[in-house]
Amino acid sequence: MLTSSEKKFSIVYGLIVIAELISGSLENFSSFHYIFKPAIVLVLLIFFWANSNALDKNLRLIIASALLFSLAGDILLMFVDRSPNYFLSGLVAFLLAHLMYVIAFLKHRNKTANPFGFMILLILYALGLFYLLKDGLNDMLIPVIIYMLVILSMSTSAFLRQENVPKLSYTLVFLGAILFMISDSILALNKFYELLAYSNLSIMITYALAQYFIIIGILKLAKASR
Repeated sequence: MLTSSEKKFSIVYGLIVIAELISGSLENFSSFHYIFKPAIVLVLLIFFWANSNALDKNLRLIIASALLFSLAGDILLMFVDRSPNYFLSGLVAFLLAHLMYVIAFLKHRNKTANPFGFMILLILYALGLFYLLKDGLNDMLIPVIIYMLVILSMSTSAFLRQENVPKLSYTLVFLGAILFMISDSILALNKFYELLAYSNLSIMITYALAQYFIIIGILKLAKASR
């Protein structure tokens, strides 16, 4: 399933995520949070770029852009306590990251796949989430609605890759897209609905796994093309 280099990277990646979980949860280690949080996506970007030479050049650049926007979003969201503008800026950065993923996933869409049933499930999920969030959104109403539409599009575009890419690539990318949606949902509930127990842990674990699965899934395309 995983190559030797992917296994070694997974260990390093896992250690960085654990370090971030500790530094983000324990006050005595909080200063390390500013190192380990951006390191999660940064090491993914380095690993992806070093192992993606066999990918289509445009796809490679699009995925790298998604990771760069994600990195920018991570950094901006670390400073939301200093100004609410950092949250909006971080939201825009992640919105752009999702758009990059949408473009990348649609490059391998199965034009015969019918996403209707899956989209119904997503819409019901989004409506339920929005019902909980709406009273706390205030000035963020429009930005959050736009963001929700984009991340639903990202999940749908991942779904549309079915039977048009290797099964492992499809499964990993689709799982990553769903975890990304879950991570963002927990973040939104925690910020606009009510504070959730262990939210920092659940947000970061689902986010780190989401990015990991997407990138490893895309790299499986490079292995298949050799």
